[in-house]
Amino acid sequence: MAEEILPVGVIVDKKKSASPWIDHLWVPSAVVTGLPDAAPMTLVAKSGADESYFAGAANLVFASGDTGQYLENLVTGTPLIWIAVRAEEHDSYVTVVSVTADPSEGESLTDSGSNIVQPVPMPPDIAARLAAFVDQHHVEREFFKRKRDRTDPEALGYRRPNRRDGS
Repeated sequence: MAEEILPVGVIVDKKKSASPWIDHLWVPSAVVTGLPDAAPMTLVAKSGADESYFAGAANLVFASGDTGQYLENLVTGTPLIWIAVRAEEHDSYVTVVSVTADPSEGESLTDSGSNIVQPVPMPPDIAARLAAFVDQHHVEREFFKRKRDRTDPEALGYRRPNRRDGS
């Protein structure tokens, strides 16, 4: 199986919460190609009460076995990247868990319950690299529908005698 690894940086927004029980929310907002010369959780922008941070680096992996999923993502017209982060130590910073262009993998990232998962627009340069990867490695697979075994109707009507009542 062929793979291509693309290092990306993850940007998260710290937004003021409307809830009286929490002060703020962490929301993944973007990926950038390449790795910035910044430490994780470096403030990159501020607008009023909202702040944007470089959360850290991650590897966006393109795998040849997932090209069907990538193709579906690309043909939507607005391809997405799913970012999963996890809030740490009293919600004061986040750690990057995963970044993926596979919609089904992105959905599965929500299973843990402690991840904050958000799809974000795919930058055009990443979309071009993904499209080239799909063109090179995609093999169309025929849909295979599993057939059930036929049931023997005689086996459904058989009942064991009840031994307690003597029959």
